Amino acid sequence: MKIVTRALLTIGLLLTILSACNLPTGSGAGPSTGPAQADGPAVTAQPPAAPANAAELVQPADIEYLGAFRLPDGGERPLTFEYGGNAMTFNPDGDPSGSGDGFPGSLFVTGHDRMPYGDLPDGSQVAEVSIPAPVVSRNVADLNMAGFVQDFSNVTASAFTQRDEIPKIGLLYLNRPETGPLIHIAWGQHLQPPDVPSHGWFSPTLADANMTGFWFIGDIDLYSVNGYLFEIPAEWADTYTGGRTIATGRMRDGGQGGMGPTLLAYTPWLPDGSAPADGTRLAETTLLLYENAYNTEDIVRAMNGYQYPDEWEGGAWLTTASGRTAVLFAGTKSNGTKFWYGYINPDGPQYACVDAHVTDFPTCRTADGGICPQEDFSGCCTEETGGCVSLRGWWSTHLDAQFILYNPDDLARVAAGEMQPWEPQPYAVIDIDDHLFLSPPEWDLQNVGWGDQRRYRIGDTAFDRANGLLYVLELFADGAKPVVHVWSVK
Repeated sequence: MKIVTRALLTIGLLLTILSACNLPTGSGAGPSTGPAQADGPAVTAQPPAAPANAAELVQPADIEYLGAFRLPDGGERPLTFEYGGNAMTFNPDGDPSGSGDGFPGSLFVTGHDRMPYGDLPDGSQVAEVSIPAPVVSRNVADLNMAGFVQDFSNVTASAFTQRDEIPKIGLLYLNRPETGPLIHIAWGQHLQPPDVPSHGWFSPTLADANMTGFWFIGDIDLYSVNGYLFEIPAEWADTYTGGRTIATGRMRDGGQGGMGPTLLAYTPWLPDGSAPADGTRLAETTLLLYENAYNTEDIVRAMNGYQYPDEWEGGAWLTTASGRTAVLFAGTKSNGTKFWYGYINPDGPQYACVDAHVTDFPTCRTADGGICPQEDFSGCCTEETGGCVSLRGWWSTHLDAQFILYNPDDLARVAAGEMQPWEPQPYAVIDIDDHLFLSPPEWDLQNVGWGDQRRYRIGDTAFDRANGLLYVLELFADGAKPVVHVWSVK
């Protein structure tokens, strides 16, 4: 059965990716947004000078790696974490009979993704798992395994039913006086249909989830809002966003939605705690929003060092007992000398391999945002090379798993209209590859790549604010399942 599952997944991914040429049009070079880089180890854009409030900010030295743990085996799809881990959130009220090992609470995590064309319409189910003590080891088998607190449940069975082509999901557990405990959800897909509401909520009692919604985030592009969710500290939200305490955003490859991570604040409940009417456009406060590639083919008004293969899959608003703070995004960052839309080149990661059939936008760029030399546009999928060695998509000569940290004071200035939403930049970059397993199953290499060109390294994140614990999913680390890595934020 698992062999069939893998084959169907590969076929589904191939069909969806081969249909995914909904990209910006035109031609021309954009201005430089980062330094030229050499092949080999990544060279990231240098952060700006230390901000004036540096003493109040979480610094890289404050984030300490503690280890990882495995997710339990659920069974056959969709009741499995294989090809899952799209979304995750921390529940401080979960697992009350836990082991007392210093890692309280629980995690809600999505299982095997839905698949298109009716192949797995009941995928992306949600389960709640305990949090065992993390272990530092290079061997996945040495890690402790979480247990089920609540089994998989199809909480969105009647919702988002037309969005199953590489779904993008965000979850946030939030226990507010107005509403009681709820799990807020954002849902999109790789090629986003227009005018379809993206947000809702459901009960953390998964067997009686009572899925409720569905709402838009103002008039914001749907590519910018439905990839991740996390909590904004209440005091900050009361001061700068009119009490809007949920952060939502999305950052996908190709620049649709923004050339960098996006962040918007909203609150869905009415004053009495009830749900708005379906189709409501919820008021939002923009905190971070870079230029959209649909508006221009130039790399402008972008995150420093932005490249089209960049993907930021999770975020967290960090606070510490000592009063430090930061807004963190986790994901896979392209730091290559070249990046392109096409395939892996079998001759080596230093060579581009564009899709030669796509000619309506620049399909290959150099690290400074310029256009690649003409010889890079000839393609490489030939009978001599055995055809294409990977699935089609955005590739780079070098990818890294990273955390990037933003200064909340910059986001406050955006909220106040004192900065443009594309002006804030990360003040620190943390490479986390040394802590990852980076060992995807061999049958998935066509999709995720390998070596310097391994993409989809990081999934969602979740933050235990009371204990300063950051949970981060590494995709395809335990066979086809993710593992959960844990950092302490001091």
